[in-house]
Amino acid sequence: MASRRQIHVGSVPIGGGAPVAVQSMTKTETADLEATKDQIRRIAEAGADIVRVAVPRNKDIEALKEIVVDSPIPVIADIHFNHTLALKAIDAGAHCIRLNPGNIGGPEKVRQVADRARAAGVPMRIGVNSGSLPRHLHELEREDSVEALVRAAVEFVELMESLRFEDFKVSIKSTSVPNTIASNRLLSERIDYPLHLGITEAGTRWTGSLKSAVGLGTLLADGIGDTMRISLSTFHAEEEVKVAWEILKALKLREKGPVLIACPTCGRLQFDMDTVVADIERRLERYESPVEVAVLGCAVNGIGEASHADFGITGAKDEGLIFAHGKPLRKVPTERLVDELFAEIDRSLQVGQTVVDERKSAEGAEWLRRIEDENAGELTPERLAAMEAAQAAAEAEAGAAPNGDGEVIALPVAAAERLRLDETASPTAGRRFKRG
Repeated sequence: MASRRQIHVGSVPIGGGAPVAVQSMTKTETADLEATKDQIRRIAEAGADIVRVAVPRNKDIEALKEIVVDSPIPVIADIHFNHTLALKAIDAGAHCIRLNPGNIGGPEKVRQVADRARAAGVPMRIGVNSGSLPRHLHELEREDSVEALVRAAVEFVELMESLRFEDFKVSIKSTSVPNTIASNRLLSERIDYPLHLGITEAGTRWTGSLKSAVGLGTLLADGIGDTMRISLSTFHAEEEVKVAWEILKALKLREKGPVLIACPTCGRLQFDMDTVVADIERRLERYESPVEVAVLGCAVNGIGEASHADFGITGAKDEGLIFAHGKPLRKVPTERLVDELFAEIDRSLQVGQTVVDERKSAEGAEWLRRIEDENAGELTPERLAAMEAAQAAAEAEAGAAPNGDGEVIALPVAAAERLRLDETASPTAGRRFKRG
């Protein structure tokens, strides 16, 4: 369930109803100051709220002192095994300390870090990965790996509470997507601290993105998770941020920049949509507004598939249509579709509203009707909507009559009078989707 408690990493709120925060981690040697600072800037520009850096040596502590001052976003120091590095990272100005209480050297060393963090007002992230469970849980791990992960996290929470330190978030991660989902669901029922989500060692940009989308997307859709990091095997950390944002945008949890909708294409395609979509995606990178742009591969689908989009195009062999909010704007030659689309987007963003030329809009609507007539055998979204509207109107007319007081009451409609589509018209094994 949603975390009740809230902490702050620098100025970024985590938990307690705050937006899900996006994190990444630098891939550079932290002591390489220029490379690390450059990567942090790229991570921040991609939209990260927080960045984490590895601190395995004293020379990384020296670099950390400058990094936290230079960084445009809060910096977390990632500490393993050596609690003195955690103490030094707090003194160096880290905005948060990542700690695994199970590998830091015992409760007394955890206490020293907690005391220093409390005095400095620095929060911590505590937690476990599936590969680093305490020894006394290894047998349980063989029997029930999910319960072992949750038990370890709960024990660490209890340790921190016994030290009277409650300014922390918790992470519980596995390379297994099902185990990550199950353990975080279970943990969210047992504690009310903010949860950090991740699939550890997820893989390449392709496989890692898919595993993260499935695992973290499932949890976020359940309302579980307050901050997230996508772990990808790439030296370009900003790619992790981009994937995280796509997950959040897909779930309508946060908005950042444009959203591109594109149909998967089929045998009806009559223009080079692959190039068009790639060109549009590239051009959209320079926009910060959350404009939604749709690309439909053929006019047979009309604009009903993407009537909710702010702008869109649908193409044919020689001409295409630019539309906005489900209404045609104008038709243009196919080779100019992309340029004219962005001309419309830029003009509308500049004046704060979509500009419609009614004459050109009517021409575009007529072009669309002509294309639909040429493909009259196709059951388009618009045709489905029209048929359903006709059915509803017929039912309303046949199924209502005034009573003695003039009030309209519903009357049953005989099944034979209702409009039905057989399998030749709607071959979906009896299942139909409402299209508005």
